[in-house]
Amino acid sequence: MTKEEVLDLIKDAGFGYLATNEGGQPRVRPMMPHLNDDGKLLLALLGRSRSIAQIKENPQVEFCFVDRKMWYARVSGKAVISENKDNKEILWNNIPMLKQYFSGPEDGNFVLVEVDIEAVEAMTPHQKEPETINLS
Repeated sequence: MTKEEVLDLIKDAGFGYLATNEGGQPRVRPMMPHLNDDGKLLLALLGRSRSIAQIKENPQVEFCFVDRKMWYARVSGKAVISENKDNKEILWNNIPMLKQYFSGPEDGNFVLVEVDIEAVEAMTPHQKEPETINLS
């Protein structure tokens, strides 16, 4: 897969599966992140989310994106809880579903997570092995 195909897959998937770790046990849940222009994945969590403590304990996370053709991309990186108002606005304006959980980006329950992408592995059903893709 090319870099452009991976970027399209991430953007077109609409959601991915976020994996964190809690006490040595993987925890996976569907999320709707936004891939920012600077190459970070942005996502919103509810203030009561267990994912916040998991990220603070171990910031290494992974997203898995899959499309209808069974192309996939595994995106690994370091997550940080952030107060970046600009990124909250970007996320708010690009993920309409957030309106059912928050009153706006200034909502005290809106917790922003930024994931700095460190590695990407991708594969199509026609490939025999996954390949490493450089997004920078």
